[in-house]
Amino acid sequence: MKLNKNMNILIVGLGLLGGSYAESLKKQGYRVSAITRSQSSVDFALSKGIIDYGTTEVEPELLRNADLVVFALYPHIFTEWITQNQHLLKSGAVITDVTGVKGCIVGKIQDILRHDVEFIAAHPMAGREVCGVQNSTDEIFKGANYIVVPTEKNTKSAIELCRDLGEKLGFHQVSELSVEMHDKMIAFLSQLTHCIAVSLMCADNTPGLEYYTGDSFRDLTRIAKINDEMWSELFLYNKDALLTEMDKFKASFDELYEKIKTGDRDGMRQMMRTSTERRKSFDKHI
Repeated sequence: MKLNKNMNILIVGLGLLGGSYAESLKKQGYRVSAITRSQSSVDFALSKGIIDYGTTEVEPELLRNADLVVFALYPHIFTEWITQNQHLLKSGAVITDVTGVKGCIVGKIQDILRHDVEFIAAHPMAGREVCGVQNSTDEIFKGANYIVVPTEKNTKSAIELCRDLGEKLGFHQVSELSVEMHDKMIAFLSQLTHCIAVSLMCADNTPGLEYYTGDSFRDLTRIAKINDEMWSELFLYNKDALLTEMDKFKASFDELYEKIKTGDRDGMRQMMRTSTERRKSFDKHI
């Protein structure tokens, strides 16, 4: 199954990602509605033509007509929403998400969800340092990766629909990972990098540093402007995998520390060569 223009698409949670999904799909001629908690977000999205219809209420008719529902909510709110409102979903509807961790959510949602509605998890590896629908743009999907996270409970049809959604949104690459591999990978590639950026910004409070910084510091700390409510929740939901990656990082950092401390220039250069070679593989996929 693939997206078609006769489908009704509903976005639940009209923030940065939900708004960017809506903007991209609306531009392509899909009918997009939204449910979100803020009337100002609805008003903005309507004024900019990002959605066809929006509301702050859970309107039964809207859910009964939705063929595809994208949940752009925090994990605990997603679970609560499904528990309270799944009886309103259309039979045969497919739902997906944008949640940054999967182990805490996928099995739980699939276990409580009605058998005539299917949840196929996905993770758009895209974002900005700002939040809200006012900052949404489909440009964030260009050059970015999109991960589909199927389980044995998912049908081929729903997986195909979810992959097609990623392609229609304009992601550079669409791939699949298991729940376990997703959370292990995300702990290193995303959560650890945010931990490093936060720690670096908290390490030195010398006044006026912003007047002397170069691009390397700005690039490294771009993601330190962080949504503390969302990221603290994601860190704790993926705690075991994240702590494992933090331990590995500490070991690598300590190794470099010791080489600098003891004047082991050859050892430092070897680590730098390893770093350079490994970074090249990422450049090839940009």
